[in-house]
Amino acid sequence: MAVGDIAWISTATALVMLMTPALGFFYAGLVRKKNLVSTLVQCLIIFAVSSLVWTLWGYSLTFGTSIGGFIGDFSLVGLNNIGINTISSYAPQIPELLFFAFQLKFAAITPALIIGAFAERIKFRSLLIFTVAWSTFIYSPVAHWVWNANGWLHFLGAVDFAGGIVIHVTAGFSALAAALVIGRRKILDKSTNNCNGVEHKACNIPYVILGASLLWFGWFGFNAGSALEANALSVSALVATNLAAAAAATSWMIADWVTKGKPSAVGISVGAVCGLVAVTPASGYVSVTSAIIIGLSAGLISNLVANWRSAKTRIDDSLDVFACHGISGVWGSIATGLFATTMVNNVNGLFFGNSDLLIAQVLSVVIVAGYSFFGSLLLLKIINIFSPLRVSSEEETKGLDLSQHGEEAYDLGF
Repeated sequence: MAVGDIAWISTATALVMLMTPALGFFYAGLVRKKNLVSTLVQCLIIFAVSSLVWTLWGYSLTFGTSIGGFIGDFSLVGLNNIGINTISSYAPQIPELLFFAFQLKFAAITPALIIGAFAERIKFRSLLIFTVAWSTFIYSPVAHWVWNANGWLHFLGAVDFAGGIVIHVTAGFSALAAALVIGRRKILDKSTNNCNGVEHKACNIPYVILGASLLWFGWFGFNAGSALEANALSVSALVATNLAAAAAATSWMIADWVTKGKPSAVGISVGAVCGLVAVTPASGYVSVTSAIIIGLSAGLISNLVANWRSAKTRIDDSLDVFACHGISGVWGSIATGLFATTMVNNVNGLFFGNSDLLIAQVLSVVIVAGYSFFGSLLLLKIINIFSPLRVSSEEETKGLDLSQHGEEAYDLGF
């Protein structure tokens, strides 16, 4: 074990943990004031519950001995046989407990990404049930397929440096399923996606900017930490991450400026996150120039999808999780198959003479997107039978802060 590697991955683990409250502020700033507390606490409790799920059985299902390439066995349940000096073959430079802890942060933030699709209308109890079920039946199997050395998509040749397929495609397409099952907010006009005839406005734009900025900061641990060593590849991933986020923030800003007449602060923040999402699978495989191209494209593509969803469909994906995470995750995963180069890591993409990687990436995206969408659809419908997913009309009108938690963001009774 190398002391420097332990120090870096411990730091990266802390950086990824910071992304959970960052996501909370990002989402909370986008909802209405009466749902601000509930949005923040949903991220916090998902982190807590997912931490337990990952420890008790999720880690074993993902990184335990593979059963046919589809799921891990129960050999690591409850961290069985993992001591302070145990080493995993996945990260021989650090203790397995640290590898477990780093991977835990990924498993914990992924279900939290989905809540933006049903913001302002989910029943708290049902959210908890969904978190446990989704982490067990969607996240762990997909993570096993891609990241376990014997996973069947890994064997197919798919690569995913830090979670474009495992995290963002799963969350994005699960979010789409959730928006369809749970339905539109009651405040929306029957014929549009506008609130009471006007565009839905964020309640706290400074929170949105703060959340996006902290996500950007934490994402250095997310991507650069995925090298699992303090080495040159980690540095390359860090630089690629920053440039993709910068490029996407800029391209989304330009798109808004051209189509809406003004550069939106919220749009710039969302654009940066789209760039971070898109570069996640590619960050350890592509050059910095390719990272900029990936980011620029992500900002434009996700902007177009978000505007199309709002203007042309009746889907109430409240905070555009599908456009931001689903679409940018798909693009970044496919772009890895285009731009990957052995000058950075050990595989070439299509533009460097290897079409096999692109084929593996496309197949993996299609398979994981379909599994996540239909699997989440089924889970939500089953949960809804014995624990209604949606709050009552009266509770939705009152707001989730009061109806679910009996608390308010601001006490104005002085």
